[in-house]
Amino acid sequence: MSNPTSNYGWQMPTATDLVTDLPADFEVFGQAVDTAMGDLLGGTTGQVLAKNSNTNMDFVWVTTDDANAIQNSIMDAKGDLIGATAADTPARLAVGTNGQVLTADSTAGTGLAWATPSSGSLQVAGKNAVINGDFLINQRAFTSNTTTLAYNFDRWLQQNSGGSFTVTPQTFTPGAAPIATYEGRTFVQGITATQSAAGDFAIITQRIEDVTRYAGTTVTISFFAKANTGTPKIGVEVKQNFGSGGSPSAIVSVPAGASTLTTSFARYSVSVAIPSISGKTLGTTANTSYLELNLWTSAGATYATPASSIGIQNFTASIWGVQMEYASSASYFTTASGSLGGELALCQRYYFQDAVAVLNTQQAVANTIVYTVYYLPQQMRANPTLTQTGASVGSSNTSATSYTYDATPASPNKIGFYITGGASTGQVYLYRPIQLSAEL
Repeated sequence: MSNPTSNYGWQMPTATDLVTDLPADFEVFGQAVDTAMGDLLGGTTGQVLAKNSNTNMDFVWVTTDDANAIQNSIMDAKGDLIGATAADTPARLAVGTNGQVLTADSTAGTGLAWATPSSGSLQVAGKNAVINGDFLINQRAFTSNTTTLAYNFDRWLQQNSGGSFTVTPQTFTPGAAPIATYEGRTFVQGITATQSAAGDFAIITQRIEDVTRYAGTTVTISFFAKANTGTPKIGVEVKQNFGSGGSPSAIVSVPAGASTLTTSFARYSVSVAIPSISGKTLGTTANTSYLELNLWTSAGATYATPASSIGIQNFTASIWGVQMEYASSASYFTTASGSLGGELALCQRYYFQDAVAVLNTQQAVANTIVYTVYYLPQQMRANPTLTQTGASVGSSNTSATSYTYDATPASPNKIGFYITGGASTGQVYLYRPIQLSAEL
């Protein structure tokens, strides 16, 4: 018998072999096959077959990939990627941070790098539901607040009970804002002190007009924050307020979780499902429903559920770059409008201040009442309430005797005044610093 197979050289019977020799021939052939396949036996679950030498059919079962394969051990953390430092030289690229994107970088070892996107390409108007999330606009020029439900930065108010909660504006050192590509200028600081009771709490709040916004969707709330000491938490809550007038549905509280701070600015985010408003009743008064975003910095046992059980915390919290968006994860921070002028206009829908307003410059008729209209730069959410300080009322000849604010102008884009008295000739004037509020 001399009839080897082409690849393995196994001896097979020839066409001229005697019939009586076939059993022995097949025994030789079968044993050769069995011997050649011996290395394929065995192995355990999860093992792989690898070459043991350059000899044909010389294999071995191994528990890891062979040296020519990319090893599992090259990966160290969730999100790691495999790149290459040269031909046939794989290398690990460590995961980036939230919001970064993968870019080509010839100076990096793998030719790839995680980078923060350019702010200019990501200033998307309307993405962020939070107005003045960078705490830049401060029409009230507030310097310190301790009173609950007092507004501070535009669109932001504080809620607090027990102990003290002092909210102040703070300024970043140039170049020290949390993200280099967005040069934030100011941030809010809240100092909670001597709270201890179950009913004590401290909250930084923004009310976002229209409860129908985001209903039945998942939103992500993100913010940059730090503590002055330790590792306290900020609890995040969203409330659905269905407005006023008629019989609106009861407020719905949606706790969104808590984030543990450090003593350096870092970005934190939570995602939360906003309930559907199916079956709910909105108030009959227009433009009165809203979502309430609450950032809890302290909460006694009474408020454990809405505050995500952060507990009583007496510390100093610093917050900047607050964003709420329709997304399952946080994207690059941008203001609600994407521009300074746009952000001011959004704020003036709810609050407007004019240091010196000339409210009337028309001819007066002696002993009659003159009505004047002052047009606002932005239509407000509703007919505003007026605060006045430091008035000067008069005319070019004789001072007017009095004025009366008309609280019900034709629309929220103007206010009216009745001015009584003045000379029969000349102009009656009313120079009046005014503050108008249509906050929710």
